[in-house]
Amino acid sequence: MTIDSTVIRKLVKATAERIVAHADELTALDQAIGDGDHGINMKRGFEAILADVDKISALPLPQALQAAGTILVMRVGGASGPLFGTLFMALGKALPDVPSRADAAQAFAAAIAAVQVRGKSEPGQKTMLDVLVPVQCALAGDRPLRDAAAEAAAATVPMKASRGRASFLGDRSIGHMDPGARSSQILIGAVLDVLEEKI
Repeated sequence: MTIDSTVIRKLVKATAERIVAHADELTALDQAIGDGDHGINMKRGFEAILADVDKISALPLPQALQAAGTILVMRVGGASGPLFGTLFMALGKALPDVPSRADAAQAFAAAIAAVQVRGKSEPGQKTMLDVLVPVQCALAGDRPLRDAAAEAAAATVPMKASRGRASFLGDRSIGHMDPGARSSQILIGAVLDVLEEKI
């Protein structure tokens, strides 16, 4: 699938605007099991990406992703910036200019591996990985990505956190959706809205 500057602009705007629109929800989720700044930090980072939409959308897809990731690392506080920034940058490094679905699945796997190294985390610990990994599996197969993301985010609710600030709560982290998982679901939904699931 060819992803030209027009599509990249749509992707930037869709992902950034969706995160900004859900900032209060993400903040509320993080107030329940974290320090309450996830939504605020993500909003700040994606507003910075949106401000650079002209520059980012003029780049080929791999470089556009790396540019967006760099902004997240530089502008988002807490753990979110380094982790989501790493996801974007690693995805950009692994993707060809004109990716097939198989290319996207392989690049997404490489990006997830980079996030695991950066966060020193594994699936099952109530983090963004608990959405990213099932979505990558769906991408590598033929399962609808939107369904995989929604089900995976919901599946973090009964989990007990064992990484990040939520892990300090122990059993009290059970019963709340992980904000990083929800952010991942939101981003994936925004991308799919633009690409119409034809990845």
